[in-house]
Amino acid sequence: MPGHPYRCRVTNPGAPEPVYLDAASAEPLHPAAREVLLAAYERGYADPRRLHGPGRDARLLLDNAREVVAQSLGLGRDEVYFTSSGSEAVQLGVIGLRRATAGRAGARGDQGGVTVTTAVEHQSVHESAAWRSDGTVAVEVDRLGRVDPAAVAEAVAATAVERGQAALVAVQHANHEVGTVQPVDAVAAAIGDVPLFVDACASMGRLRLPEGWSALAGSARKWGGPGGVGVLALRRHATWTYPYAADDAVARVERGFGNVAGALAAAAALQAVVAERDRTNARQRELVDLIRARVAEIPDVEVVGDPEDRLPHLVTFSFLYVDGEALVTELDRLGFGLASGSACAADTREPSRVLGAMGVLTHGNLRISLTHETKREDVERFLGVLPGLVAKLRAEVGL
Repeated sequence: MPGHPYRCRVTNPGAPEPVYLDAASAEPLHPAAREVLLAAYERGYADPRRLHGPGRDARLLLDNAREVVAQSLGLGRDEVYFTSSGSEAVQLGVIGLRRATAGRAGARGDQGGVTVTTAVEHQSVHESAAWRSDGTVAVEVDRLGRVDPAAVAEAVAATAVERGQAALVAVQHANHEVGTVQPVDAVAAAIGDVPLFVDACASMGRLRLPEGWSALAGSARKWGGPGGVGVLALRRHATWTYPYAADDAVARVERGFGNVAGALAAAAALQAVVAERDRTNARQRELVDLIRARVAEIPDVEVVGDPEDRLPHLVTFSFLYVDGEALVTELDRLGFGLASGSACAADTREPSRVLGAMGVLTHGNLRISLTHETKREDVERFLGVLPGLVAKLRAEVGL
């Protein structure tokens, strides 16, 4: 595919094309987004807040992008806002909900309150929950990485007794590292009227959204949109307060000069991904099942995450007696781009906090996440080299 971010690394004309297997970090730009992006830059360059013709053109494009995203997600147009990234959407959602709820409850500080979350949330959720708060409570997960809704409800009840009512519950839709889908609907039912924030950055577009949330975050680069575009969804019934300094009386989510072309390209990609979802998910699930089965045949390996209730394109496994960084480096040399370590740490060579919380092997881990273009022959090539490479690395350390 012309313009593929990994295939441009081919230097030997006779060598096989490199295989990019890190879509959970960033899916290659979807053809639908590529077609829209340049045209949108040519027409949507102006400030959409201005009343002149170019500004009205930009506003029309931005409104169209919002409508397409809302329809694709089954939301109202007034419930969708664009941000500069998925992480910013997380920050706005978590802190804005907590500030509004804690303010009503009379918590300490203008943005205080307690957040009940899970031990496997993305780092951006943990950091947002802890910022200028009265504390956080992280509920443990099982060995598959799934939280028990009853345990979340117990934590909310305990927080109410010890520190006053919880300001917020934050539970991800699907885990970024192992793909396990959380029972968000059941959590929402269990916690009653406590606001629920959902990190859907790993799942938006790939899975239908859960129910019962107040605010939800997504990231365009995860579904094949351009980088620099996030989505914050706010339910009409949600009590939410803009958490930072604002330049007018009515604080806005989309402050400043927005990325109009990026938003429109992200919307085009999301619309295409949702239309193709059932077919793509079935194909990717079959390939991941093949990977799980074949990798499990390698000695001293642990395949982690739920084998069924998971993201269709992602699988993670850990090898005993193998350094994860060395494994990724050797695979890259052979033409395979994969991830290892924590999905959300500043230094991805750190042992995974998520795997540690699950109680599974944390070192020597690989995360494979298929793109919408990954073919069976790509997977077979990878599976053909992996066992020998693992044996080679173990032999180098005398095992």
